[in-house]
Amino acid sequence: MPHRLRHGLAVESTREEESRQDFVTGMRRYVLGDLASHMKSIYENKVKINYQRKHGFIPQDGPAIHKEMRKETLFKFYSSIRNSTQEMVWRSVLPSISRSDKELASKVSDCNQGMDSIHVDPKLEIPKYISSLDVHMMPGCYDTERYDGDVAQGALYDNGLSVFLMGFLGPEMDDTGRSVSQFISKRYPDFRPEKMLDIGATIGFNTLPWLETWPDLEIHAIDPALPNVNYGHARCKEMGKPINFHQMDGTKLNFDDNSFDIVWSAMVLHELPKNKVSKVFSESKRVLKPGGLMIHMELPLNSIVEPYEQFYLDWDSYYNKEPFYKSFRDSDVRQMVLNAGFRHENYFQYIIPSHFNHGADAVTLAARDSQATSTKNIGKLQDGINWFTFGAWK
Repeated sequence: MPHRLRHGLAVESTREEESRQDFVTGMRRYVLGDLASHMKSIYENKVKINYQRKHGFIPQDGPAIHKEMRKETLFKFYSSIRNSTQEMVWRSVLPSISRSDKELASKVSDCNQGMDSIHVDPKLEIPKYISSLDVHMMPGCYDTERYDGDVAQGALYDNGLSVFLMGFLGPEMDDTGRSVSQFISKRYPDFRPEKMLDIGATIGFNTLPWLETWPDLEIHAIDPALPNVNYGHARCKEMGKPINFHQMDGTKLNFDDNSFDIVWSAMVLHELPKNKVSKVFSESKRVLKPGGLMIHMELPLNSIVEPYEQFYLDWDSYYNKEPFYKSFRDSDVRQMVLNAGFRHENYFQYIIPSHFNHGADAVTLAARDSQATSTKNIGKLQDGINWFTFGAWK
């Protein structure tokens, strides 16, 4: 079942609406669990064997497997059901958001009124890769505003994600930020950051947990979409956490050189064109203080997972309105980070256990592992999930 939102901006759903949300969550668990497992067995026991008979070797990468699996009835069924369920995620929460629309906008406005921790840029041009595309089929994407002060898109993302994530990332859906921040604090106990930048923070899910690890950390969260900034700032305030929110593009940071001890992002880079990812890296280096840390949590690269996992994870790029998903996962991010000016000896990649699914001890053990590179269950919403992270020290 999805976790119900508990903060002050949570919208009220009827029993019928909650039942619909529970149904969608159950469908997603079925599609990503039972149906996905059955699809893999079709590959192992039929497709791979037939391919080897024909070519003399098994498929070597995700695209080769995708080409063969597209012929299979089960893959077509899986893709159709998963696609429909993705749309149902947003539809299941839209009625309650629409009913609370103006009241929610008023509450957010009152919450943000007179606050010097929210910074809006009316002249900011929303990039076309956001404004012209309903990323992961979320209607209106992140940036749509039907009237002045409209925050429905922030609420849609908040409530929809609670259904989408199926309870795997904890009641506040903040497992990624919690897992990574605790890992860093355990692996580098002498690191004492004072100021952090969260790029593409949306509404602050994975921003807040950093304050649990370092309570005195000054955090600046940026996002180009105004509904995210307004809703996210109010959401964090309602949850009792002081976060500065800025309407800003992560490829053009309006911060001084050498300003931050940490630059962080979670599941952002795969939604950017490759040239924009490079700009995020170069801007990150510019605003980091000497000795500062750039760290990104992302989908695992195709170069570190088996061919079938490449095929499975790249599904979103073909069928879920995420056109840059595969191109990011095909990238040599290490070289891109070096091209941004970071030194090769300061680059790292870590696989970090999910705090919510594995527990704090597992995160601590991974932090003490000299490699921390286990590649099992990376990036998929399932029991035992692990997070792929990479970055560099300046």
